[in-house]
Amino acid sequence: MGQEVERGEPRDRNLLERALRERRVMPRFKKQNLAGYLRDRFGPKTVLLSYGPIGKDSAQGKYKRYGYGSPVRITFRIGKTVRSAVIETMTPGPFGHEHMADRAQAILWDYASYGRLPRHVKALDVGAFTADQALFSVSRAREFFVLNEWAEGTGYQTDLERLANGHGLRPLDRQRTDALARYLARIHAQKRRDPGLYKRRLRELIGHGECIMGLTDSYPKRLGFITEELLRVIEDSCNRWRWRLRDKTGRLSQVHGDFHPYNVLFRSGTDFSVLDRSRGEWGEPADDVTAMTMNYVLSSLIRWGRLQGPFEILFRRFWEAYVEASGDREVLATAAPFFAFRGLVVASPVWYPNLPIGVRRSIFHFITNVLDARRFEPDRVNEYCR
Repeated sequence: MGQEVERGEPRDRNLLERALRERRVMPRFKKQNLAGYLRDRFGPKTVLLSYGPIGKDSAQGKYKRYGYGSPVRITFRIGKTVRSAVIETMTPGPFGHEHMADRAQAILWDYASYGRLPRHVKALDVGAFTADQALFSVSRAREFFVLNEWAEGTGYQTDLERLANGHGLRPLDRQRTDALARYLARIHAQKRRDPGLYKRRLRELIGHGECIMGLTDSYPKRLGFITEELLRVIEDSCNRWRWRLRDKTGRLSQVHGDFHPYNVLFRSGTDFSVLDRSRGEWGEPADDVTAMTMNYVLSSLIRWGRLQGPFEILFRRFWEAYVEASGDREVLATAAPFFAFRGLVVASPVWYPNLPIGVRRSIFHFITNVLDARRFEPDRVNEYCR
């Protein structure tokens, strides 16, 4: 597939560079401050052994570049026990994170909710940085952080990269797809009666800074075939879907909220943990299912320009396994605006600056065609992409 740059696409990655420049520098970790915080939190016998950023190359991959923060792994000893944890911060920037209160809200929610989702890494503490970059109590806060337990494992995106590089489909690949689909079915089985909250989550899908309108606002005025008019039409169509779905309040379910390959860590076999659930504990199940399956489509479009081979097998298998385990066939009738959201993410010149033009075009075809259909049909993906 050609790598040519379509008219309007910045050759020097100006969009990404500008986005990164606009993100104010976050507090730097000072050894004495970090050591003092650990003693305050875990006791006077706590000793800081090491700390450092988690490698961006291993965390993001070839195409994905933008992120909300730079996690730092710390290793410390309490008496004779050595532990590891991850400190996560959130950098200022677009997508609804401009104000300190925006970032504080997200991090406080992380701390409160991580431990309530099965298989999610646990949040050990929540705290803040003072003006002199000490890690201290919330009352003197300038910025917030969350301290999570360390989870061993390899990001699921490495499995997809291996398949994209031409390696064959293993039985384990099928087993992992089944495990992920059944995990979603299991957590989605937890329902909540709250019609107003279901409507709020649909409203946030359209208007939240991290979701559809935040994404469309992050696109340039024109990027080749991507125009403001095209983005406006997509927004309008998504809002029509909101009105179509807003009375399906019985579907409000426990969700992850950002269930993509970078937030899944596999160990041996099908043993895995999940990271970084986002935006709300309860929502529409289609949010999680589309978040993962969109990545099978993306990986295949990058490799072959269409959904085929191992990615088509895994895509269909995920949907079949999920519907079978959950009994939820209505998810096919609610998926469209959530696919639009995920499509806008993976086609974004900020989040994925290195995508070939043809891939972006196929994704936008997918978005508009799925929004035009009354019901998503997993066997029509290549038709949607045309």
